[in-house]
Amino acid sequence: MKIRFADSRPAGEYALVLPVAGKDRGTLSSLGASEKAVSAALDRQRFEGDASGVAEQFYDDGGGARRLIVVGTGSSAPKEAAEKLGGNAVARLLTSGEKIAVIDITGLNYDADAAARVGFGALLRSWRHDRYRTKLKDNQKPTLEEVVVVGGDPAAAKRYEDRWAPVAKGVSLTRELVTEPANIIYPETFVDHVTASVDGLGLEVEVLDRAAMTELGMGALLGVAQGSVREARLLILKWTGAGAGAPPVAFVGKGVTFDTGGISIKPAAGMEAMKWDMGGAGAVVGAMKALAGRKAKANIVGICGLVENMPGGNAQRPGDVVTTMSGQTVEVINTDAEGRLVLADAVTYVQRNFKPTAIIDLATLTGAILISLGHEWAGLFSNNEDLAGKLQAAGEESGDKLWRMPLAETFDRLIDSPIADMKNVGPREGGSITAAQFIQRFVENDTKWAHIDMAGKAWSDKAASTFDKGATGFGVRLLDQYVADNLEH
Repeated sequence: MKIRFADSRPAGEYALVLPVAGKDRGTLSSLGASEKAVSAALDRQRFEGDASGVAEQFYDDGGGARRLIVVGTGSSAPKEAAEKLGGNAVARLLTSGEKIAVIDITGLNYDADAAARVGFGALLRSWRHDRYRTKLKDNQKPTLEEVVVVGGDPAAAKRYEDRWAPVAKGVSLTRELVTEPANIIYPETFVDHVTASVDGLGLEVEVLDRAAMTELGMGALLGVAQGSVREARLLILKWTGAGAGAPPVAFVGKGVTFDTGGISIKPAAGMEAMKWDMGGAGAVVGAMKALAGRKAKANIVGICGLVENMPGGNAQRPGDVVTTMSGQTVEVINTDAEGRLVLADAVTYVQRNFKPTAIIDLATLTGAILISLGHEWAGLFSNNEDLAGKLQAAGEESGDKLWRMPLAETFDRLIDSPIADMKNVGPREGGSITAAQFIQRFVENDTKWAHIDMAGKAWSDKAASTFDKGATGFGVRLLDQYVADNLEH
């Protein structure tokens, strides 16, 4: 999808998009003689300009019929309304037969950033994954090729290219990885795909194979992978936008490219969805691509623990004891609680090798977080009030919202093992909390740490303003916003 910015509407064929804020229909004045007829038609449709409300009709534009999309913006803040405006317009027009959409924001007094976000929202909503759909009917195929944002701040085009287009590319990478089936994306091909996608951006890429991880003593991560014919990988991406020498912030992602549950196998119904159990790793690499693409002035290291959890003849058994890279031992009570084992070794690795000032891990970790927060928020756990507050603020700004969850010694005691240092699950109650307590046991030297359980957010069964049903790209904008707000000066 091409996004461009202009001072005035172009000539020729296009669909016109006009925003309407509540009952204020001042933007319709640009329709000239057609204004009253269009407004009357909106009344008959009971269109009230609410946020995300959309009405469609045709009007006489100089003797020809032009498609008009009226998008309600309600009383939302300009930045949020701008993204929804662009996204909702594209959602309506993507397969409409129109090739060009002109979104006229004249009179809205959007600054450069808000105007740029109209294009950003449009680009986000245009993403589709049709690679395996060979029999689409013509009316199901995308036709929209270009969105022109008219009447905004003259600096919007540069703001879009410098700030938001790179983020959209990062979100797209995450969505693609999450959407691809597990026979296409597994640890080795995840690495290959990411390496090709970030080529030329200035990211340093390092990959550890099974032999290297064995030498490091990553018994927890490798234990998860041992039932699969797909070998594990540890992917390291480094961005030194603040210059060499300054310690980085670390992003750590759970990358279980397919999760059967292992010997503790999951029910068959819905298991196909477990291709997105690498959503945390997907978010990390998407964020790293976004940060490198916009040349963020910060030092960041992204770590992805990549495994496939299968119930093969060599698979890890319930009751096995594994030794982690940290030297701590874990009694594996349930092989379907595998993500925390992967994160344990990844968190230890990043601390021992990079000594980060803070660690933020992201994982589609527990079904329990869905019971607490549904699909509306991701759960946030942290050992540091300042870090937690900054992440929540970044979540509100970016739309990747977080809800703070508790940590406490009483929960930590629930994962004590009678034969090892800990077990990988506690009781059914408080499952997302005991999972976070498990990861916290691998945080060393009071390092600032936050864990984001995004099990309900990597994939959506309903469309929204900036994404269709399917992969959401959750986490990319959160991490990007956190960096922009707190690490760049």
